[in-house]
Amino acid sequence: MKLKLLYFARLKDAFGRDAETLDSEAATVAALLAELRARGGAWAEELAEGRVFRVAVNQELAAPQAALAAGDEVAIFPPVTGG
Repeated sequence: MKLKLLYFARLKDAFGRDAETLDSEAATVAALLAELRARGGAWAEELAEGRVFRVAVNQELAAPQAALAAGDEVAIFPPVTGG
């Protein structure tokens, strides 16, 4: 299934891209993150267990066990603060 992935802030810089379309069989957010970590390098480092980042699916914050479906937009970003 095709997923649209978006990367923000330090993740955009580390990955060298702000978006991509990925053909993936990941059924959950956790499986997608494992697939991305398997790329190695900055992907493995930035998305490692214990690193601080958030995931949103179709603009709603998503837990690791959240299901993915074809055409979903998945945003991965560091937490932000603001006023």
